[in-house]
Amino acid sequence: MPGLSGDEEGSTPGPFLSMSSDSESSPPATSSEQHVLVRISATFEGVVDEMKMRLGAVEAKKFPGGFRLWRVASLQAMKDSTVSSFIRWMLPMHHIWPCNPAKMDTFIEKAAQTMLTKFGNRSPQALFVGALNPSSPDPYYKLMASNLRGRLKQVFPEMPVNDVEMQDSNRKTLFCMVGREGLYCGLETPKWCNGLYPGGTKFMPHDTEDMVSRAGAKIVEALHHLRLFRSPPKEQSRWLELGAAPGGMTQELLARHYRVTAVDTGAMDPRVVGKPGLIVVKKNVSEFTPMPDWNYEAVLCDLNGSPFDSIAHVARVSKALLRKGLVVFTLKLPKVESLDEPISIIGSVEVDAAEAGLRLIARTHLPSNRNEMTLFFEKTGGR
Repeated sequence: MPGLSGDEEGSTPGPFLSMSSDSESSPPATSSEQHVLVRISATFEGVVDEMKMRLGAVEAKKFPGGFRLWRVASLQAMKDSTVSSFIRWMLPMHHIWPCNPAKMDTFIEKAAQTMLTKFGNRSPQALFVGALNPSSPDPYYKLMASNLRGRLKQVFPEMPVNDVEMQDSNRKTLFCMVGREGLYCGLETPKWCNGLYPGGTKFMPHDTEDMVSRAGAKIVEALHHLRLFRSPPKEQSRWLELGAAPGGMTQELLARHYRVTAVDTGAMDPRVVGKPGLIVVKKNVSEFTPMPDWNYEAVLCDLNGSPFDSIAHVARVSKALLRKGLVVFTLKLPKVESLDEPISIIGSVEVDAAEAGLRLIARTHLPSNRNEMTLFFEKTGGR
């Protein structure tokens, strides 16, 4: 997909892959196969077998938290397939150590020294460690991941990046995942992996008392994910939001010092009404036409209903979108029971967008998405 292809060097494990035999594990990949750690949302659990069939993948191991270890013939062919849009995060494997870290007093030191030997001269921009079951209420492996990263930073040569948000999405990072099943590591760009964090885009909680609606989490995650491909709009940029009520996304945009024109027939939540930078247009989206002198740096669409109607509305108002302006589009899907229908819908929506001069930047399934995808477009022409 556009914007997601990684460079070839290091993208395949080859002789760089090692697999310890400290504990029982599936057979290692053959010389023509490669291991990849993928993470798939529970939303798509019912089509995992179809995904594997279409990608030519064989499952070597399943972990908690949506992670799976697959063997594939070609990582790049897998990445280039539309099917990969249903995978939240993927990491080519360059080191696999099946073991039970909780029963090893020296696990962190042995892991750190092994990682230094294998990756110390590879000059990663950063290293980050995550838990294989990040949603577990037991903090044991989250603490172990933090301790392992601390020790790795002590033994590795100094790296230029310490903050997840400061990564160059096109430079390689050493990502490690640890859990009761062992240690799984790979060296790849965040853009190729589809996330800056080990495991993907950072999940935003929905249950904070001051949040207008759970939709707010989606735009926060979307703006975070966008950093893989381009910078978000600058503060004071003007956003046109279609289907804004009750204002969950509006609230988050205003909190980031954006100016928002919110279009909807529904009522906006009192927590956003009257906020500086907000213009509310109480109209049906189909009846809304931007004034000739209204221009926007970004359009946000989270409309319910037909995705073809929604992209038609976006295409129509995109005349007011400045050149290189951003579109964040939530594509609503029917319940995903097979891949044919959603792939067809995605393809048709992207064609309609392209005909309106909107270039696809990326598509992804954000942590807060349900039966939907988030698509990012950029306007190619205009002012």
